[in-house]
Amino acid sequence: MSESIADDTRREAPASGRRAPALQGLRVLDLSRVLAGPWASQLLADLGADVVKVERPGAGDDTRAWGPPWLKDEAGRDTAESAYFLCANRNKRSVTIDLAAPEGRELVRRLARSADVLIENFKLGGLAQYGLDYASLAPANPRLVYCSITGFGQDGPYAARAGYDFLIQGMGGLMSITGRADDEEGAGPQKVGVALTDITTGLYATIAVLAALAERARSGRGQHIDLALLDVQVACLANQASSYLAGGVVPRRMGNAHPNIVPYQDFPTADGDMILAIGNDGQFARFCAIAGHPEWATDPRFATNPQRVAHRGELIPLLRRTTVLRTTRDWIAALEAQAVPCGPINRIDQVFDDPQVRARGLRIELDHPLAGVAPLVANPIRLSDSPIVHRHAPPLLGEHTDEVLRGWLDLDAAQLDELRSRGVV
Repeated sequence: MSESIADDTRREAPASGRRAPALQGLRVLDLSRVLAGPWASQLLADLGADVVKVERPGAGDDTRAWGPPWLKDEAGRDTAESAYFLCANRNKRSVTIDLAAPEGRELVRRLARSADVLIENFKLGGLAQYGLDYASLAPANPRLVYCSITGFGQDGPYAARAGYDFLIQGMGGLMSITGRADDEEGAGPQKVGVALTDITTGLYATIAVLAALAERARSGRGQHIDLALLDVQVACLANQASSYLAGGVVPRRMGNAHPNIVPYQDFPTADGDMILAIGNDGQFARFCAIAGHPEWATDPRFATNPQRVAHRGELIPLLRRTTVLRTTRDWIAALEAQAVPCGPINRIDQVFDDPQVRARGLRIELDHPLAGVAPLVANPIRLSDSPIVHRHAPPLLGEHTDEVLRGWLDLDAAQLDELRSRGVV
């Protein structure tokens, strides 16, 4: 396997006219739960990896119970499958194993010996007590890429603390720059509307895993990945962190406004709101002409972006008094015709009804044993010759236990029956 990321002996023949999925043949053992780890393993699964999700018998991933809403069956009745669980577990196979049982821990150790990648998000040292940490597993499988996701990392004064997205959005600075400005009604810190730190950590985890696999192709050895939600959130402060480090000014909440570009925020219209995202002086001049105020583009206070930033307090009220005179649809039609960046502020239902979203096929439906079909969001990656394959819906709890233990460990029916009779699986 020194010449490729995955074991070619596990590859299937690609469909006619296409190459095999990018990660086909890669085996991923997923011991993670909730969102950051499952987001990473789902992405690997979408890219073709065989992802086996190990869950607690009778309970499973915490998010299986995070409802309502629940997936509905064909008669419109609630199933036991939560909408939250569906968002991060597509294309995986579920195995239930009791880690409290010695035989269960041994099964996971054997699965790890067959895996290319292991992803876990237990608390610091949580798997060491079971002999399932990297130091315990690497001697038997030195090619294993082992990704640990924690709130605060494997060292430092906070390492033993539990970490949650909401907590990290606050500690990592994101909430200090999200929300209305202190002098506005409704001021105060706000979290982002999705668990964004978990999601970005999942993306960083995927990148780290792929980098470690690429390095393994050269060295022949795996390694341990230490990924922390706090580290990721600080890294994702991006230009706001750079503004502080380079300029010495602490960024503040500005609502939907941009600290470095004006006008770049929401504006009221006659029937709602719209976004203006004007990034240069030419776009601003075209907006002014459409708005019936070409003089703004030559006003020394507003002619260049640095001046518009300096005179934000004077310009924004002028724009607001003008944007309310037309509907959102009218503004967008006029501005788009002159290549002025703008757009509506859609509700989620409007997002999925948007013609561009529909054209790109971002809503998908996959067969589901309880619901008939499960509506899901497509993976956004487009590969021309080894495309994403949405193979199957998120699994039922323990749906593939026998299948995986037969396929990965060569257990026979009698061995599986014995494990089940003792409550190990």
